[in-house]
Amino acid sequence: MKETSVLCLLFLISLLSCTTNQARLTVSPSYSQFFKDQSVYLSCEEDDSSAGWTLRRNTSKQQRTQCGDGWGTSAAPTCNIAVLPLDSGVYWCESREGPISNMVNLTVTGGSVILQSPVLPVMEGDDVTLLCKTKTTPSNLPAAFYKDGSLIRKQPTGHMTIQHVSRSDEGLYKCDISGHGESPSSWITVTGEDTTTPPPTSTSPPVLSVLSCVRLVCVVVLLVLLVLLVRRYVHKKPEDFKPEPDVVYSSLK
Repeated sequence: MKETSVLCLLFLISLLSCTTNQARLTVSPSYSQFFKDQSVYLSCEEDDSSAGWTLRRNTSKQQRTQCGDGWGTSAAPTCNIAVLPLDSGVYWCESREGPISNMVNLTVTGGSVILQSPVLPVMEGDDVTLLCKTKTTPSNLPAAFYKDGSLIRKQPTGHMTIQHVSRSDEGLYKCDISGHGESPSSWITVTGEDTTTPPPTSTSPPVLSVLSCVRLVCVVVLLVLLVLLVRRYVHKKPEDFKPEPDVVYSSLK
């Protein structure tokens, strides 16, 4: 019985360890907006290469398609894309077992102005520099910067630095260069932890949310079983053996 309990414990621990495999999606250049035909490299940085991580995306035209399946050039673990406006969407890494990485939102414009802002969350207290950039002219033109639709400030060189960012700096940012146009909007996330989770978006895959909930339930169930087995193993006492009553034989006459 002792050997069986130990084997069960080891099995449950191995199952729990399998759920911790993670991957981190990185983008190079590390911005959220790009001009049409710009080269972008996305990589799944893996904790466990045996998990079989695949880069997938959701766009307005496609759902859960993987790199190399009609878009991008795959050279695992990196995917290269010469981006077009139809490549705008949500990207993530997914393994065969179901776990997923952080998600990133990429915006590709056919216009002449983009806002170069961090594609991943930034830490509280860090300085963040935003650059309002044109495709064909120097990037030091005067620009106006907006947050949630309201003008923040105008900068003569097209750069704006937010010093010691806090949660209140989270929001939707864009910029405008007079005579050239306005950039798309991008969300900037500020976090107090070292995380790469972006804000929720309407294009996030609902299937992945369900998988995340299922994994969470499985982990909780396994933990409960593990605790019960440990308690049973520690507190188990030998059963009391009751002696059989003496048998009295009557004298036969």
